[in-house]
Amino acid sequence: MQLRKLIPALIPALALSLVGVTPPANAEVEYRRGPAPTTSSIEATRGPFATASTTVSSWSVSGFGGGTIYYPTSTSEGTFGAIAVSPGYTASQSSMAWLGPRIASQGFVVFTIDTNSRYDQPDSRATQLLAALDYLTQSSSVRSRIDSSRLGVMGHSMGGGGTLRAAERRPALQAAIPLTAWHTDKSWGGVQVPTLVVGAENDSVASVSSHSEPFYTSLPSTLDKAYLELNGADHFAPNSSNTTIAKYSIAWLKRFIDNDTRYEQFLCPAPGRSTLIEEYRDTCPHSV
Repeated sequence: MQLRKLIPALIPALALSLVGVTPPANAEVEYRRGPAPTTSSIEATRGPFATASTTVSSWSVSGFGGGTIYYPTSTSEGTFGAIAVSPGYTASQSSMAWLGPRIASQGFVVFTIDTNSRYDQPDSRATQLLAALDYLTQSSSVRSRIDSSRLGVMGHSMGGGGTLRAAERRPALQAAIPLTAWHTDKSWGGVQVPTLVVGAENDSVASVSSHSEPFYTSLPSTLDKAYLELNGADHFAPNSSNTTIAKYSIAWLKRFIDNDTRYEQFLCPAPGRSTLIEEYRDTCPHSV
């Protein structure tokens, strides 16, 4: 009897104690595309999705120099995340063309772009990467295949510096991968986008000691980030088919653009030093 009398009195106090308490957020939605990955599937030159490509003329766009879009031909599993890729100083999209079908076949739309000028500096390339993403999601012939909330950027050399700047300017991006990047700015504490920095041990153009390593260490310690240094490689390693670059780039894009935790196994625990990898650093475990 006394307990029944106490309950009405306790209810207001209990309600007051819960004011301001927020229920735990649901885990991020996973956008799984394709079968469960294996080492051989992620290292393959072609993934499980058949792909096609379409050329975008520089005359038909503004803000960047056109390019080539690579995309999965089937949308039976839903829409895909998308990535814009910038070449380096004096280079054209052809220098990054190998990445297009390779990443697209794993379940992404990939746009390898030409820049307005081959001599554009990193910050200009950042602007152009973002313009290319806007074109992809708003105007391109494949826009219906793309989930505009799941986007990323990649780039080589000055395009890699542009990748860092694009990530800083647009924190809604889901992933950034600067490849043997070059930039005069060595401080990237404002970046909020999960970033995989790829350097090359024998890079004489953008040495890891003055570029990739400072870029990585300046990124926030709370950020999902990784540093991959290619063993014995030079500045131009990203310009031709490279299984190590492809493997870790695909794993990074899958993990952070698709939120696909099946790819966590390739990133955590961090791989050790090998004939392919001089050094790897990571903020494992990644947040889920």
